[in-house]
This record gives sequence, structure tokens and C-alpha cells, in this order.
Amino acid sequence: MSTDETPRTLVAIAHPDPGSLTHHVAERLSTALRPGAVEIADLHQEGFDPRFTPADRRAYHEGGGHPPDVVREQQRLDRATDLVLVFPVYWWSVPALLKGWIDRVFVNGWAFEYSAAAGVLPKLQRLTTHLLPVAGADAGAYERHGYETALRTQLTHGLIDYVGSRRGATAFVHDSEQPSAGATKAGVDRAVRTLAAAVGAPVSRS
Repeated sequence: MSTDETPRTLVAIAHPDPGSLTHHVAERLSTALRPGAVEIADLHQEGFDPRFTPADRRAYHEGGGHPPDVVREQQRLDRATDLVLVFPVYWWSVPALLKGWIDRVFVNGWAFEYSAAAGVLPKLQRLTTHLLPVAGADAGAYERHGYETALRTQLTHGLIDYVGSRRGATAFVHDSEQPSAGATKAGVDRAVRTLAAAVGAPVSRS
């Protein structure tokens, strides 16, 4: 984490189209946060390779020697107090690009330590992780079919809790493909306000 006391936020975006609603939401959020305290990780534009390679596997088992692109992402996260994942919902989950980023970056030896004797020791207690999914379906569909619960389980329990990160805010932008620009704007406004307030609020260290 950064050596000064200024909260720093890493906004990770997983969408190939810079003109997409996902990018728009991320830009709105970045503007709403503290000036100079936001770093953007545009995974597609930067060409991050999501494929878990034999080199990744060796590093995972050995607990070190990670590929340079993975080390670069870990250093970004080391500078951050908050992480915001901004992504479109694909098949009730995250895009392959974001899943690969998680697979390769949040690994044994950095995000957690595993041993047969002690089990899992989380290592990212310094980080607060927030979720900003952009969903095509309405909120009612997500509730009826359990999609929101499933997505929260994958990311909140499966990732955030596992590595010891604090749980931040989750704010869905629903109905992202509706024809009403006004309704979409209202959803974006709500999500941005929620995330900006959560990132800007003091976090208990207890």
C-alpha cells in the first residue's frame, strides 16, 4: 500500500469498447473520487493477457517468480487502499478478461499463503474491494433467479473474503440496454454515488 495516508483507488475495467457504458461508468466514478488519487487499469486497452500459463502455474506452486505483467498488477494493488471492479455481466459472471486477471494476479504467495499445516492465510487485509457490475437484465430478474446472489458469492466470498480484503460497496447498474437514456443515467448516477461515498468514507481498522 502507499506509504502516505492518502487513500488511493485502483479502478479495474474489463470491456473492449472504450465507448461502452462500462467505460462511461468507470470514468464517472473516477471523476467523482479524490483528484490525483485514482489509477485506471483498463485491462483490454493495456493488453493484459488473461491466460494462466505454465509460468503462472510454476509461480503459483513455488510462491514466487511471477511473470512481469503479473508483478506489475500486484504493484498497482500494493499502492491502493481500494479496488473497484467495473465490468459488464456476461453469463451471470465476470468477463473472461477479468476472470483471467483475478486468476493470474491474486495468487499464492502474494494474495494469500497456503500450507498443508496451516491452511489458507489471507494477506490482503489492507485492501477494500468494491464491485460495480453493469447488467443487461432488470433488478427483478436478478432477484427472481438468484443471479445477484450468485455473483456476490463468486466475488465476495470466493475472492474478497478468501484473500482477506475488506468488503466494500456493491452497486449494480441494471437495465443497461434499455432504450431510455434517462433511466440508464439514473442507474449510473445511483451506482456512482454509492461507490464514491464508500471509497471516500473512513474505513474502520478494527
